[in-house]
Amino acid sequence: MIARPLGDHGSARLDPDVGTNGPGELSRRVSPSHTWSETVDRAQKEKVVEELGQIFESSGVVVVAHYEGMTVAQMQDLRADMRAAGGSVRVAKNRLAKIALEDKPCASIGSLLTGMTVLAYSEDPVAAAKVADAYAKKNDKFEILGGAMGNTALDPAGVKAVASMPSREELIAQIVSCIGAPASNIAGAIGAPASNIAGILSTLEEREAA
Repeated sequence: MIARPLGDHGSARLDPDVGTNGPGELSRRVSPSHTWSETVDRAQKEKVVEELGQIFESSGVVVVAHYEGMTVAQMQDLRADMRAAGGSVRVAKNRLAKIALEDKPCASIGSLLTGMTVLAYSEDPVAAAKVADAYAKKNDKFEILGGAMGNTALDPAGVKAVASMPSREELIAQIVSCIGAPASNIAGAIGAPASNIAGILSTLEEREAA
C-alpha cells in the first residue's frame, strides 16, 4: 500500500486505486460484490413484477387506494377483512406495478399509481370492491382512488357501484332461487376469474329467451 503525504487531519491518505498488488486492486476486489448485489436486486424486482402481473391478469376486480396515515394494525385489519372475503391486499412500488400492468386487462389503473398506494384485489369480480368500500367508510385514511373490473376502468363512484352488486356466491344463490337450476351449473357458468356480471346476466337472459 502506498501512503501519500499527511492530510489536514494528520493521517496518511491512501490512494484508492493502489493496492499491495498494484493499481486497480481495490476496484477489482469491490466490483464482484457490487455486481452480485445488483444482480440480486434486479432478480427480486423481476420476481415482484411477475407476481404483480399474475395478479393483474387473474383478478376479477382491482381497487387502488391511498393509505397514508394508516397504522400497521389498521393495515392488518384490512388484510384480515379482505382475506375473509377471498381477496388480498398488496403494497408494491408504483414503478414496478406500472411495468407489470403492461398489456394487462386492468392497465387503466396505471394512472392511479402515484403516492402511497395499496392494491386490493380478488378473483371474485365484486369481493375486493365490497371490502374496500366498507373499510373506507370506517377509516378516512383509506382513500379509494378507483380501480378496474377487467377492461372496464372504475372511478371511486364506479368502485362503490361494483361494491353494491351481489358477490359471486350471492349471485349464484339468487339465480338458483329464481330459475331453479342446480347451483353447480350456475357456478360453472361464472367460474372464470374475471367474469363480468353484466355478461353473466346477458347469457342467462339469452338462455331464457331461447
